[in-house]
Amino acid sequence: MVIKKKSKSLPPRLLVRVGKFVWTTIWHTMMAQLAPRNQSGEYVRPSSQFREFVGTEEGNPYQPELGRYCLYVGLGCPWAHRTLVVRALKGLSDTISVVVASPSSDEGIWVFESPSEGCDNLPELYQLAIPGYNGRCTVPVLWDRQTKAIVNNESADIIVILNSAFNQFANYPAIDLYPEELKDKIDWWNDKIYHAVNNGVYRCGFAQTQEAYNSACNELFAVLDEIDESLATSRYLCGDSLTLADVRLFTTLFRFDIVYYGLFKCNLRRIQDYENLGPYLRDLYQLPAVADTCDIEAVKRDYYGNLFPLNPGGIIPAGPDLKTASKNL
Repeated sequence: MVIKKKSKSLPPRLLVRVGKFVWTTIWHTMMAQLAPRNQSGEYVRPSSQFREFVGTEEGNPYQPELGRYCLYVGLGCPWAHRTLVVRALKGLSDTISVVVASPSSDEGIWVFESPSEGCDNLPELYQLAIPGYNGRCTVPVLWDRQTKAIVNNESADIIVILNSAFNQFANYPAIDLYPEELKDKIDWWNDKIYHAVNNGVYRCGFAQTQEAYNSACNELFAVLDEIDESLATSRYLCGDSLTLADVRLFTTLFRFDIVYYGLFKCNLRRIQDYENLGPYLRDLYQLPAVADTCDIEAVKRDYYGNLFPLNPGGIIPAGPDLKTASKNL
C-alpha cells in the first residue's frame, strides 16, 4: 500500500489573509506614486507647472509663428485630446505639428513613437527644457522649437491659446470657442465639470477609501444628471454655440463607457443611457474633423494596459465592438 504524504501548504484562510495584506500594501504604495491622496483617501491632482501663453504682446517671448510650435500628446489621454480637438476645429494642422507619445507600462513614462528634439521620451524633453528638472512629466505639452522651451503643459490653457493666438494662420479663424459674451457661462461650466466630471472620474478610479469613492461617485453622477437636464433645452452647454466647455466635457464623455464605467468604477449609468447626453456625445463626435482625433483602441490600450494598480493582469477588454460603437457615436 502506498501512503500519500500530505502536501505542505498554508491553510487557505491564512493564505488569503497574507495575500490580501501583501497586495493591499503594495497597492497603496504604488497608488501613492500614481495618484497622490489626502488624509481622507481622496485623489488630489497636482497642478501644472508651465503656464506661459503665446501672444503678440510686446515683450512676450512666445510670439505666434507658422511652424514654430509643436504639441506633444498621448492619444489615450483626455487632457491631451482636448488640444487635438481644438487644433482640428480651428484648422491648425499646418501651423502646429503633433508628436505622439505612448505610456510605457514598464517604465512609467511617456515614450515617443520616434525621436523628437533628440529625445526618446517625455522626461528627456522636460530635461532639455530645464536641465535638472525632477517634477512631473505630463502631456499635453505646447513646445517652442525656437527656444527649446515648454510654453505650457496645462490643457485648459493650451486650448485657450489654440482658440485665438494663431488665427492669422488658421483655416477657420472665424470659429471662436471662447467668445467674450459667453466667458462667464463657459467658466462656470468649466469649474463645475472639471471637479465633478473631468477630474471626477479619476477621483472615483483613484480613490483609496470607500468614503472617498462614494463621495466622488455621487458628485459625478449628480453633475451628469444636471448636464443631461440642461441639454434637454440646449444643443450645447452654453446655448446654440459650441464652446471650450463642450470640448472639455467631450473628451471625458468619449472615454466614459469605454473605460471609466468599468475600470474606474463609474458604473451607476452609462453615457448612452442618458436621454440627452448620449445624443450630445454623438453630435460632438460628428463635427468636422473631430472623429479623426478619437482613437478608441489607444484609449483602451493606454488605460487597461498601463494602469497596473487598477488592472494588474494588463488584460485589454475586447469590446466595445467598433462597428456598434461608431453607430452609437
